[in-house]
Amino acid sequence: MTNANTETPANPTYEGWAHLTDRVLARISGPGTDKFVQGQFSQSVDEVTAGQSLRAAACTPKGRAYCITRLVRDGEDLLLSLERETAEDTVQHLNKYLMLFRGTSLAVLDAGRITGLLGIETARQVAGAATDELTRPGQVLSTDNGYLIRVEDDSNHLARFELWQTDAQPALPPTSELPMPTWQASEIRAGVPWLTAATREAYVPQMLNLQHLQGIHFKKGCYTGQEVIARMHFLGQLKKSLFRVAFSGTDAAPAPGTRLIADGSAVGEVVNSVLTGEQQGEMLAVIRHDAASKHLGVDGHEGLQLEVRPIPYPVPEREKAEQPDT
Repeated sequence: MTNANTETPANPTYEGWAHLTDRVLARISGPGTDKFVQGQFSQSVDEVTAGQSLRAAACTPKGRAYCITRLVRDGEDLLLSLERETAEDTVQHLNKYLMLFRGTSLAVLDAGRITGLLGIETARQVAGAATDELTRPGQVLSTDNGYLIRVEDDSNHLARFELWQTDAQPALPPTSELPMPTWQASEIRAGVPWLTAATREAYVPQMLNLQHLQGIHFKKGCYTGQEVIARMHFLGQLKKSLFRVAFSGTDAAPAPGTRLIADGSAVGEVVNSVLTGEQQGEMLAVIRHDAASKHLGVDGHEGLQLEVRPIPYPVPEREKAEQPDT
């Protein structure tokens, strides 16, 4: 998703749906699909089934994530979502490894579409009463309209879903359409990050809380970046992670990559941000654990007021890392 720092403010209380035009669908198909994904992504492909979709990261050999995605089974193929802003670079990078798998391909689906759904009643417009079968994040329901996926509820316990369509148009009433920043605000309230050009290859997945979002399988075999990711996990070396932060006093949300300052030193960076009202908004930011309770500021945004807010899932690593990350 691109950052919504100049968009119309999102309304955090609405239910409805939004076209996620900042994301594209891609398909991996061919005899080497599972083996290729197993070697490039942080998720165990065996855990991705017709009824279960999981998040995953693709990383550099140094363990830095250049892609955060979700994997969905489509017959023998795998579907994945990509940020439109970086999709071309991601596909080109993955294709370097895919050349080793004869007959297997990765391609963006030009007719594909992802729609974000807020509220159980909105999802029932897609799947009817069968929607109630989706009770936890990652569960998937195949419908006549596409794949309906339950994703993480936001901090207000609002049920959230995604509808993935490879070639169809959503059968949803136009009266309930929401601006995309409203969906982005719900992602921030759910503690779900997305990468931009400014944050690509900046973080090990655990710094983005992917281990708490069904995004890392620590017992699978080797994959690119696995050594760094596993060492950080098993040696307890995580000293910074993703925080949800409210801000006020500006009509322009801080851009991804902007530094957070405490005591005159950089202690983190903005990952995502969106306006939620006049002169206010919310962001996700990677912050050093030992600095999160300090008075925080944003580089280049004098007078901006910040308040750390709860993320709706536990991050126990914050209690273990108290030394500065230098």
